[in-house]
Amino acid sequence: MHILLKNVKVIAPSSPFHGQQKDISIQNGIIQQVGDHLEDARATVISGENLHVSAGWMDIFAHFCDPGLEHKEDLYTGVKAAATGGYTTVMVVPNTQPALHTKPQIEYVLSKTRHAATTVLPIGAVTKNLEGSSLAEMYEMQQTGAVAFSDGLKPVQSPGLLLKALQYIKAFDGTLIQLPDDQSISAHGLMHEGIYSTQLGMPGKPALAEELIIQRDLELAKYTDSRIHITGVSTRKSIELIAAAKADGIRVTCSVTPYHLSLTDAQLVNYDANLKVNPPLRTADDVKAIQEAIVHGTVDCFATHHVPQEWDAKTVEFEYAKNGMIGLESSFGVIRQHMPQLPLEQHIAMLTEKPRAIFKQPQPAIQEGAAANLTIFDPAAEWEFTTAHIASRSKNSAYIGSSLKGKVVATVNGPVFHVNK
Repeated sequence: MHILLKNVKVIAPSSPFHGQQKDISIQNGIIQQVGDHLEDARATVISGENLHVSAGWMDIFAHFCDPGLEHKEDLYTGVKAAATGGYTTVMVVPNTQPALHTKPQIEYVLSKTRHAATTVLPIGAVTKNLEGSSLAEMYEMQQTGAVAFSDGLKPVQSPGLLLKALQYIKAFDGTLIQLPDDQSISAHGLMHEGIYSTQLGMPGKPALAEELIIQRDLELAKYTDSRIHITGVSTRKSIELIAAAKADGIRVTCSVTPYHLSLTDAQLVNYDANLKVNPPLRTADDVKAIQEAIVHGTVDCFATHHVPQEWDAKTVEFEYAKNGMIGLESSFGVIRQHMPQLPLEQHIAMLTEKPRAIFKQPQPAIQEGAAANLTIFDPAAEWEFTTAHIASRSKNSAYIGSSLKGKVVATVNGPVFHVNK
């Protein structure tokens, strides 16, 4: 396979070509040449105005629903959605049936996606069957290829069990991922507890449910000197707690979703079930705090929290709708649209270098002789997001019909080349 990228601007601080307009020749998954006015009669040519290229993007928290929930998504459609959104690497949560809690389940995910357009990295479960009662065989899963550990959409509730898990992963310097949600507090909450939940007559989930579990987990991480990553951070106080913990030397990193930095609880006035997510959408002040934390570097990276739900799971009364929103295909455009103050280079670092550093993944290089792991995009393209742009099996996105800025053109992941139509 021959690919020729024409006149693309390189965004990769570690590359000697950073900030330069270059042609890049790729053959059989290897970058053969980076230069000017390159030609290759056999190549598929990618060219256009304002094209940029970076190392392939990485998402750290997505649900591909396979095995067991393939009516929502499977590994094939999940990979297609990821590549469409510009991601060459995606970490998938263990909330499948059966759960990714043993060595064979990790092997299943790896074997089915070995030569895919997107490298799929399984997150191993912390507890057996995600039941929160006893630890899973984390060491065996780590040896097989699990890149981190989490109970995913069902965060560990027991402090004693989480303490043991944090101690256990120190043997291989692993990282534990927690979605911050104390399920004993307003377990039946449907949205953020505040003015709008009162006006809409819906049970609220207070910010306290998130902030208490973050406080608890930070104390446990400090006690064990282990590595914890908190994803889906959504409140001002949560950000402040994490910033203080970082300053205190606690080994904590965090990520936010595109919807928590762009949408608020005020937008639930029409009872759109696609806006039912966990943690819930918060206030305008919380959104402002998250955006400021991104720019200032308190937030380490983005996480799409891509959670497919079939039509029947969302087209019901709000109370009965399932949590979650797809996000892989729209993520880049949402962030560029709603955070024009975020420098492009910083945005790309949060999609490439930072997540890979947190989870100890190899950093792709844009230089001759390196394996091609690239995302090609136009950061200024303005477009309307429609169902035609969705490659996921499910269509549960609140951004359908929205104007976005920044569009993915193609990805290259070794010998696998994906071009968006």
